[in-house]
Amino acid sequence: MRSLSITSCSTLAASLLLLAGCQSLQSSDSFLGVITPYKVEVVQGNVVTQEQAAAIKPGMSRAQVRDILGSPLLTDPFHKDRWDYVFTIRRQGAEPQHRKIVVLFDGETLKSIDTGGDLPAEREFVASIDTFKTSRNAPPLELSEEQVKALPVPAKPAAPESAAPAKAPARAYPPLEPR
Repeated sequence: MRSLSITSCSTLAASLLLLAGCQSLQSSDSFLGVITPYKVEVVQGNVVTQEQAAAIKPGMSRAQVRDILGSPLLTDPFHKDRWDYVFTIRRQGAEPQHRKIVVLFDGETLKSIDTGGDLPAEREFVASIDTFKTSRNAPPLELSEEQVKALPVPAKPAAPESAAPAKAPARAYPPLEPR
């Protein structure tokens, strides 16, 4: 009888540990700190940056606004003078982002743009969605002035033997229309 109660207690303890483990799985993004479940990246809408919003000026046409910001995500048939640019992104390892920009028109000309706050610059936006955990030690894409001065001077091309330009052979083409 005593062995049954020890078996029952160990089974109960194991069950409680498993249930506690299931609860911790729901609250964290990894299983035992090793396995991370795949989460779908959801990107919806138009990314609008500071540079794009700065290029928008009152008085522009709808076509000019569409060229800069792209097609709006929402156009309401009941409010034809309002375009909504909505952007959301949920990416694993990065903070979710949500932005809403409202563009108002007066007929065919831009009346105003409401960004709903500060927009990130293009570089800031790319940095905010960059999920690489390792440090990026990419080499610079430009040479410094010292590096340019250290480059060897290219050899001058040899001068052509004859100063007279070469003449292309004359070609005779058939007439385009019959005579």
